[in-house]
Amino acid sequence: MPAGGTVLDVACGDGRHTRYFLSLGHPVVAIDRDVSGVVGSGAQVIEADLEDGSPFPVPGRRFEGVVVTNYLWRPILGAIVAAVAPGGVLIYETLAAGNERFGRPRRPDFLLQPGELLEAVRAGFRVVGYEDVVVDEPRPAAVQRICAIRTGLDSIG
Repeated sequence: MPAGGTVLDVACGDGRHTRYFLSLGHPVVAIDRDVSGVVGSGAQVIEADLEDGSPFPVPGRRFEGVVVTNYLWRPILGAIVAAVAPGGVLIYETLAAGNERFGRPRRPDFLLQPGELLEAVRAGFRVVGYEDVVVDEPRPAAVQRICAIRTGLDSIG
């Protein structure tokens, strides 16, 4: 992440990434339906149900870093990608197709399809790292993960 840049932690959960980026001196905006894990952390906390059909809770804002882990709600994927500022970094990791053989979730609605994260950043990003793999830790799972840097704001959608 660019030094001192603001980080957006989407579906922040208990705040592991929020606290990590705060410890590195980044201002953090943490969003989740249950914000009890980040209240008092020093982050700007936004309590929001990302899946209720409301607009993305930070419309028009751009962040030097956007972090999403273990979360997928396709209706806001474009808004998440659009929230990355020029020169900013997107780090995204979640479960992928193939995870059905290891357990939940099994529904395709909650599993990335092959290359889906690559397609999400196709326009306007330089991919630094991408994996579509099976991991053993912390438990066996099929995951996709990407780290990409926004090169410009053309083609945001």
